[in-house]
Amino acid sequence: MSVSMRDVDPAFHGAGQKAGIEIWRIENFKPVPVPKSSYGKFFTGDSYVILKTTALKSGALHHDIHYWLGKDTSQDEAGTATIKTIELDAALGGRAVQYREVQGNETEKFLSYFKPCIIPQEGGVASGFKHVEAEKHKTRLYVCKGKHVVHVKEVSFARSSLSHDDIFIVDTKSKIFQFNGSNSCIQERAKALEVVQYIKDTYHDGKCEVAAIEDGKLMADADTGEFWGLFGGFAPLPRKTTDEPRSTDDVPTKLFCVEKGQAEPVEVESLTRELLDTNRCYILDCGTEVFVWTGRNTSLEERKAASGTVNELLHSLDRPKSHVIRVIEGFETVRFRSKFDNWPQSTHVTVSEDGRGKVAALLKRQGVNVKGLLKAESPKEEPQPHIDCTGNLQVWRVNGQKKTLLLASDQSKLYGGDCYIFHYSYPGEEKEEHLIGTWFGKQSIEEDRISAISQASKMARIYEGDEPIQFFAIFQSFIVLKGGLSEGYKNYIAEKELPDDTYTEDGLALFRVQGTGPDNMQAIQVEPVATSLNSSYCYILHSGSSVLTWYGNLTTPEDQELVERQLDLIKPNMQSRLQKEGAESEQFWDLLGGKSEYLSQKISRDAETDPHLFSCTFLKGDLKVTEIYNFDQDDLMTEDIFILDCHSDIYVWVGQQVESKDKINALSIGEKFLECDFLLENLSLQAPIYIVMEGSEPTFFTRFFSWDSTKFAMHGNSFQKKLAIVKQGGTPMVDKPKRRTPVSYSGRSAAQEKSQRSRSMSFSPERVRVRGRSPAFNALASTFENSNARNLSTPPPMISKLYPKSVTPDSANSTSRSTALSALSATFGKKTLARDINLLRSPKVSPKVPKPNPETNLGENSEEPPKLKPETIQEDVKEGDAEDEEGLSIYPYEQLTTSSTDPATDIDVTKREAYLSSEEFEEKFGMTKAAFYKTSNSFSGSSRIDCRLEKACLDISKKPFSQAVRDSISAFLAASAPGLLISILGEGQFGDKFPHRYLFSCASTKSVGKAQGPTPLCNGVVATATHITKLGSQHSSFDCNGGVAVRRCNAAPKSCYGIVDKDENEGGVIDLWSGFQLGEEYDGGMGD
Repeated sequence: MSVSMRDVDPAFHGAGQKAGIEIWRIENFKPVPVPKSSYGKFFTGDSYVILKTTALKSGALHHDIHYWLGKDTSQDEAGTATIKTIELDAALGGRAVQYREVQGNETEKFLSYFKPCIIPQEGGVASGFKHVEAEKHKTRLYVCKGKHVVHVKEVSFARSSLSHDDIFIVDTKSKIFQFNGSNSCIQERAKALEVVQYIKDTYHDGKCEVAAIEDGKLMADADTGEFWGLFGGFAPLPRKTTDEPRSTDDVPTKLFCVEKGQAEPVEVESLTRELLDTNRCYILDCGTEVFVWTGRNTSLEERKAASGTVNELLHSLDRPKSHVIRVIEGFETVRFRSKFDNWPQSTHVTVSEDGRGKVAALLKRQGVNVKGLLKAESPKEEPQPHIDCTGNLQVWRVNGQKKTLLLASDQSKLYGGDCYIFHYSYPGEEKEEHLIGTWFGKQSIEEDRISAISQASKMARIYEGDEPIQFFAIFQSFIVLKGGLSEGYKNYIAEKELPDDTYTEDGLALFRVQGTGPDNMQAIQVEPVATSLNSSYCYILHSGSSVLTWYGNLTTPEDQELVERQLDLIKPNMQSRLQKEGAESEQFWDLLGGKSEYLSQKISRDAETDPHLFSCTFLKGDLKVTEIYNFDQDDLMTEDIFILDCHSDIYVWVGQQVESKDKINALSIGEKFLECDFLLENLSLQAPIYIVMEGSEPTFFTRFFSWDSTKFAMHGNSFQKKLAIVKQGGTPMVDKPKRRTPVSYSGRSAAQEKSQRSRSMSFSPERVRVRGRSPAFNALASTFENSNARNLSTPPPMISKLYPKSVTPDSANSTSRSTALSALSATFGKKTLARDINLLRSPKVSPKVPKPNPETNLGENSEEPPKLKPETIQEDVKEGDAEDEEGLSIYPYEQLTTSSTDPATDIDVTKREAYLSSEEFEEKFGMTKAAFYKTSNSFSGSSRIDCRLEKACLDISKKPFSQAVRDSISAFLAASAPGLLISILGEGQFGDKFPHRYLFSCASTKSVGKAQGPTPLCNGVVATATHITKLGSQHSSFDCNGGVAVRRCNAAPKSCYGIVDKDENEGGVIDLWSGFQLGEEYDGGMGD
């Protein structure tokens, strides 16, 4: 369709460029903009054009155009509104859906723009009409119909207008009465109260009384007597005798082709998409709804003619109030497509820019801003979990009718042949919140799935491969393993004579590593064949003692960092060999059974789309839904079940007063909704389903609404709740704080005063990570650190005590340490200058033991391993017990070491030395506490423990430490910050070359190699680089207070750090990354 400037009315220039509503009234056959202050005010003698622009998540703008015809509007004005609607659509690119709205018979979508209702006023601008001037208040009678949106119509003020089936509002000067017919439902009564509130605010300035009258209540109270007194006294209402208009819902669907202004029937047995020709216009008569379909190649004049044809058709059928909806090829509504058999999921239509593009170009020449007419770029936003990630997690594996509580270290390992129940508790605004759900592996059996559902409540149903972002957020890291451990799974594969491919640590296994960061990463075991590879992912391959990592060419450094983290979970004690795509070894291909073609594009996941809310009725397995347009919290009625459809997942909201039998069917309703796919959006049958109970809505549900938790804190049905609000002036009667709106839930909570659940500082006592750890570091950490404890050169794995407060079988003896580590990780997140830190007065960390949660009842068949008791229970210091100068408890040296068999509890592990007595401190360290802290406070950076800094130097030339003191300091630092590389170099390690000079070198994998150019090394001094001839041109040295130089090797795959003598440029070198021994001679080569 070609568009010229004469096709665009000047009033429409710049329309539809931003989200919102725009209204024009037809005056003298021209569209005239209506002031925003008058939006929602319509006159019975006028015609209007209404444009609703919606900004979609995709970044595009969607347009709906309505033309409203008052009951007294002239034919000429109605015709003008029809034509101007088509012109406005052309100006917007010919993609808008157009609706005809007849007064008193408007669509629910149109009424949703003007909630709670529209009440047209007498008058108009057409000939013979004038807008009614303000007059004294006149008592009026309105009838209200509708459960979700309210159709309001003024009727004659007479007893004969009342009925048992509807709800009526009597608006007097001093009081508003709502009469509830005995056959009306609670939801209709509640919605009508919104109209009462609107009338009260609009016509009474919010100052009048409100009374509710129940049909059949006789003269029970003064309000009832006053109401009937308005009609001359009480008398029984007669049964309705007037004939209702014939329903058009049962009219058989017919298709007409528009030929030369006439509607010609198309005789076919069934409707198919192939019947519609892109060069023609068609009319689809569905009774209540009549669609006009226009082909993409039709002209503007042909489209206007089709609109006239449908009006003539409806006039001949005596159906003037039918809804007329015009759709364009390629942009059909769901309702239209549902009338056809097997409408294709996506129709590829070449959309000409004649409409949107050319109109935009023409308007731009005239100086009109046309930004909204052009397609917007899709916003690339990282999805947020909208859930507090500092809570506690428990996981059970289902085994028939029983379930077994997993150890905390096993919570991240899920088998694809098993089913699991998880319970996540986290802090809410007013109380502790709970999320209980089930996870079904792809190979799990139906018996275990049914058992899992029966044992879980407040449920989230999640399938492997379709996990939502909330699931990733609470697990943070997990591994999906092949096979299963349940008896049902084992019996199933035995009966089917299938091979048992359950994962074994020594077997052949290939893992695809994916995720967005340390708080959201997964390792999925896939078939160990070349076709499982993908250039957009990294992989871990192991067989026996061989561990190989494979980086696809399309992966990022962030993707590759996740591999290092997952290696710490899957193969923590083994060295891996890197394989880059295109440079693989023969061993790699041999393990995969040879080379083969594989994919390169990332595996796509269903993205969250714009939400749709549906009211549900479920009877005998038949689900019927009604969409609620422009929904808000008030649309959720306590008597009903609603479904919020976000495409990637759905929420089944269950009101408190829903019948018990319907509550039980909540999950079945959600599954039926996915099966029916009412929006024809190709929903996955395994999409996550959340069951949300009224009053316990999680933040990731309430974010779709403007939420006020006090509304659901009120008691009673929907009508009783809203009546209390209306009578109290529009505010809830319960005075409770509103639910907070979280700023961000992307990972860790922002609250600094709480100990954060941080797995970046977790460790596994029974495993040693040897990759990248130098012998020098092993020697320096030996004093306080147990030889079996984790201290990593790469970021540590996110396992072991994942949830500090979780009650798990192995939690008893790890509470103190995990809590302290969480506090330490929180300290790392603060950027504080060293001079602002008082190391002796750091807050004391006390582990908290959670109370049993009465709300969690997952059945009586839970099997739990025997719980371990704490090795020691440290009581509070009593009167007379020893305390140091700072008020800290005193412990012997043996209880403060990390290898202690009787460790001190309730201490700050970042300052173990502070708990020594003054005498024992001086004995072990060779100096007083005051001298020690005065010296250590000279560290550069946040604090002496904050080793996230690139480097920190300590100049103690005036008082050198002894070797034993250096070892003790090293061990304290290593024990306090596990997972970070720490070394102390000084006198005695390089002979006399570095007298009285020490370097603390602290680095993690993430920080290695990132420092460029001049680098602050010692006491905040920025050192300058100088060339050292004997080390080669690829090396550089940095002056550190004239005594120590640090070498950084950028040519190696892994950047390395070393120390050389500034004056002699050779001799003792330590290379922390390539494994040189302390004092080893440097020969000019690069370390491995």
